[in-house]
Amino acid sequence: MFATLSDRLADTFKNLRGKGRLSEADIDATAREIRIALLEADVALPVVKEFVAAVKERARTEEVSGALNPAQQVIKIVHDELVTILGGEERRLRYAKSGPTVIMLAGLQGAGKTTLAAKLALWLKDQGKAPLLVACDLQRPNAVNQLQVNGGRVGVPVYAPEPGNGTGDPVAVARASIEEARRKLHDVVIVDTAGRLGVDAELMQQASDIRDAVQPDEVLFVVDAMIGQDAVVTAQAFLDGVGYDGVVLTKLDGDARGGAALSIRQVTGRPVMFASSGEKMTDFDVFYPDRMASRILDMGDMLTLIEQAEKAFDQESSMKAAAKLAGQGGEFTLDDFLEQMQQVRKLGSMSKILGMLPGMGQMREQLENFDEREIDRIQAIIQSMTPAERGNPKMIDGSRRARIAKGSGRQVSDVNQLVDRFFEARKMMMQMARGGGMPGMPGMPGMPGAAGGGKRGKAKQQVKKGKGAKKSGNPAKAAQEAAAAKERAAATPFGTPGEAIDYESAAANLDLPKDFSKFLK
Repeated sequence: MFATLSDRLADTFKNLRGKGRLSEADIDATAREIRIALLEADVALPVVKEFVAAVKERARTEEVSGALNPAQQVIKIVHDELVTILGGEERRLRYAKSGPTVIMLAGLQGAGKTTLAAKLALWLKDQGKAPLLVACDLQRPNAVNQLQVNGGRVGVPVYAPEPGNGTGDPVAVARASIEEARRKLHDVVIVDTAGRLGVDAELMQQASDIRDAVQPDEVLFVVDAMIGQDAVVTAQAFLDGVGYDGVVLTKLDGDARGGAALSIRQVTGRPVMFASSGEKMTDFDVFYPDRMASRILDMGDMLTLIEQAEKAFDQESSMKAAAKLAGQGGEFTLDDFLEQMQQVRKLGSMSKILGMLPGMGQMREQLENFDEREIDRIQAIIQSMTPAERGNPKMIDGSRRARIAKGSGRQVSDVNQLVDRFFEARKMMMQMARGGGMPGMPGMPGMPGAAGGGKRGKAKQQVKKGKGAKKSGNPAKAAQEAAAAKERAAATPFGTPGEAIDYESAAANLDLPKDFSKFLK
């Protein structure tokens, strides 16, 4: 969604790097680039002016002029101002103190209200609520049927006494739904209303009548994030005609410039509360301004990734896999690998998951071209193996690889590649699980290229060793130096060479980290 804006801002900040001090000309040039980036992203002009003025004002303070790295300070300022115009902090739903909480959805035609109603119902269900969907869109053909289908997909009942398709009284349906919710013990009612145009006075009045009939605790304005600058005009028209408490952005996974998200909060004063970013019913979550600002600046969104992983992953199987990688409970096999890969798939597309990592904006083209079917191919190869082969991949010889390739519809080279990568990945994960660092990384203990690790480390030690310590030619002085060396060795916790060593008492004299004793066994 924010690809254009992210790229322009990244190029702007790149020009600041390496400068020990920012001049007035540097600040003006940066502000100009930020203004262009925001306008190209379809952010409303009043919001752009306010944003750029705030950045310039803060960039001229001692906060930046006295900083060791002015470029990072400017990035921090832009991040803070983005968080501000996006709302500052997340806004949670207000629930009624007694009786069912009523949530009314309003918005333009085609904004995705009916689908969003089901997504919201599923989200509330996961929060421990018992929602009821109400079909009050009696204008659009098959709108009632669509809500019933979506309700069935998420396991939430739908109250739909009227068939719709231009017949029925939506106000009466909305009013009756409250009693239905009380009778069947639903604690949240989600009212899906008809889509309308900002200039459609009749449907605007209908939305106002529904609002007056049910007295909703929350009125949510559903807006398509891809409609650009017109989002602000529409949002203001609905605010004047119906009124609402919060905004829900849909289609955040689209390829539009995303200016709506940056404009609505600042212009209308109403917070963005939820965001929908995909076709699946689970592609829906609370809108976090700080996380969205981090995504725009290519800082990643690790918190959202962690939260999604906690929901999707089976903790017990993950703990078992971690124990195997740490050398406990058997060896990590291809069955474990496949199980973990299937859990990762529950998070959604791999390109979306990887896009939440910091710095991945620089690899956007590769992520967009990532073939999601590659995981299916890997799964087909693994499932074409026998249980014994999955448990012990070392036994997979040439004839077995040919049979596996034929059974999975792949080439032998694909099987070879998978097995080789599995061994490499397992070695790396075991090294990390045991606290040894990343294999092949310079400076990591015990790794090739590390000081004192591998052949290269030993070679360096031998070079540094040289000819050894020199001895004095004076016999009396040489004896004195030998006695001093022996005394220094005796002062160490491990005693002098050749003596029996009590390692436990020696370790007690050292200032070792907590739980370090397990490495001495």
